[in-house]
Amino acid sequence: MTERGLADELAACTERCRNMDAPLSDRLSALASDVRRLVPDFADVVERMIARLQAAGTGSEAPQPGEAMPDFLLPDESGRLHSLQDYTARGPVVVAFHRGHWCPYCRISATALAEAYPRIKRLGAELVAITPEVEKFNVELKTASGAPFPVLSDMDNAYAMMLNLAFYIGDEKKREMSASGLDITPFNDSDAWTLPIPATFVIGRDGLVKARFIDPDFRKRMDVEDILAALWSGRG
Repeated sequence: MTERGLADELAACTERCRNMDAPLSDRLSALASDVRRLVPDFADVVERMIARLQAAGTGSEAPQPGEAMPDFLLPDESGRLHSLQDYTARGPVVVAFHRGHWCPYCRISATALAEAYPRIKRLGAELVAITPEVEKFNVELKTASGAPFPVLSDMDNAYAMMLNLAFYIGDEKKREMSASGLDITPFNDSDAWTLPIPATFVIGRDGLVKARFIDPDFRKRMDVEDILAALWSGRG
């Protein structure tokens, strides 16, 4: 298969999984299976990167349930600044980190969150996504997923670093991504090759973390039903 043909097939797999009538975890697992089938060597590189991050406990020191979530002041895709404090003054907020518009797992996740957004709003909560990308690429993620919520730019992963979520992807993964034509430096306006763990936090009006999902395996995300359950339990 040619490189163009492989790229097209991976894109088709992403769209198929994104539009599945299934829980988010099933959609992500289906894509991971497709990647393993189509590019097994690259899948092995991913497994080694994840094992390295898990062994190092990456993300384990991020805010725990019951702890205060640090404030942020970040621009959305249109340049408007948003702060966590502004959101929690109005109600609970879900903060979902994404790697970027180029990440098929993030596209699937953002789509699932967009589908769940009306239910989140009915519980009196808000949702924001955060990526390390510059604004114009966050527009692409927002458009591709049909997201009605803001997508904020965390330049140089400054906020992710504050939360102990940012990591260097590693030389091997960088080489593989570059060889496949995926250079994230223009997306992030940085050559650091640093990404956030795609963690999710549910934060109450008191600014405390009510629930969180943190896994160095970027193919796994917080289940939508778990987000809704955390918001529901915090209503009292």
